[in-house]
Amino acid sequence: MAKAKSLYVCTACGHETAKWFGQCPSCGEWNTMEESALPAAVSSGKAKTHSRTGLHSPMRLREIPAEGEQRYGTGLDELNRVLGGEEGGRTGLVKGSLVLLSGDPGIGKSTLLLQICQHMGRELEILYVSGEESAHQIKLRAARLGVDSAALSVLCETDAQGIAEYIRAAKPGIVLIDSIQTMQLTDLPSSPGSVTQVRECTSLFLRTAKALDIPCILVGHVNKDGNIAGPKVLEHVVDAVLYFEGERHLSYRILRAVKNRYGSTNEIGVFEMSDIGLREVPNPSEMLLSGRSEGASGSCVACVLEGSRPLLAEVQALVSETGFGNPRRVAAGFDVSRLNMLLAVLEKRAGRYFGNTDVYLNVAGGLKLDEPACDLPVALALASGLRDTPIAQDALAFGEIGLGGEIRAVSGCEQRLREAARLGFGRCVIPRHNFKGLSQKQFGDLVVLPARNIREAMKLLGLQ
Repeated sequence: MAKAKSLYVCTACGHETAKWFGQCPSCGEWNTMEESALPAAVSSGKAKTHSRTGLHSPMRLREIPAEGEQRYGTGLDELNRVLGGEEGGRTGLVKGSLVLLSGDPGIGKSTLLLQICQHMGRELEILYVSGEESAHQIKLRAARLGVDSAALSVLCETDAQGIAEYIRAAKPGIVLIDSIQTMQLTDLPSSPGSVTQVRECTSLFLRTAKALDIPCILVGHVNKDGNIAGPKVLEHVVDAVLYFEGERHLSYRILRAVKNRYGSTNEIGVFEMSDIGLREVPNPSEMLLSGRSEGASGSCVACVLEGSRPLLAEVQALVSETGFGNPRRVAAGFDVSRLNMLLAVLEKRAGRYFGNTDVYLNVAGGLKLDEPACDLPVALALASGLRDTPIAQDALAFGEIGLGGEIRAVSGCEQRLREAARLGFGRCVIPRHNFKGLSQKQFGDLVVLPARNIREAMKLLGLQ
């Protein structure tokens, strides 16, 4: 009896190989090769010759109509901002697009989908496909969120082919699928959530959405590393990939676009989880700065630029003498390697010694700072914590620090300063190269203090 043929598929990247490897030859992950049945090959005698009559003829670029995409508002300005659109024009979900929404379990993905149904149901027929919950469970959540749209239909099904056929017959205005890892094609021998099932189901929904010009939102699970579960090709197929970030024990959530064919990938949306669902936070700077303690050392306000939105956040540093031979370096919301580099610059260029101290750095509010402009406020917070000298409550700073101790220019200086002036700050330390061409009249009572290096910045805030 002939042995059934099989292949091995990497669960991380979808790479296929004829034999098993401990390490994937494509992505380098260990123990991710799983055996999968090889689909039956079509014999050469029965193979059909591909006909070219069905191919589309090529079009010259100048002949393609330059019509703008049609967008549907979701009812949530923060979500519309992340999905993108014309500046000053209409933003929201593009007609015929395929969007992947991912995040940790319990972060609020299903809640967000149900909330947009209430607004979008005024104009569109909505099909909500759930492969994880029953219709009764969805009804209970909708009642808690106040969603009672008459245009919302719920389908509890996992057969992807049957769902696609229903979409072609009913032709709803928008389709929501929760989640793609629960969908399956019965013709494939693998189980739901496998690389093959996720890839083929996504391709099926993509063809359906494009053919009928219906927007479709897929919910995707994440693995223990925080990456989207399934093959990497899943992110390449869809038009936009949105990540829901946040700590489960904190009420604030950040929605970030890591891929968007119809808009910018730099915008973020900020939400607050409450007992009645997700609430928008139109002014996240005030939220991140709430609860600041007055007169505490080791605290400095940073200004980061997320897309076109400046955000102000508090950087806290605790510096204490170590009781062990090797001092600890702990950072929450900031890169530890970057922290070690700034500590070395402070020791070498500013004369601050941290060799016998433990350093704990925290960004209040759960925000993650990965912009070079955060170097200066982090360094100032470390210097303040070392000397136990508080920085003025109305002062903030931003700028990149080089290995020579110089403060380099950053982008979006005027936007950051206007946000600081709007929130009532009195002083702001910026790179000297950004100071050229600024008009003090633009920022009201905010005093702009230029600095060439870290020593000058510390002197301006009384840390020398």
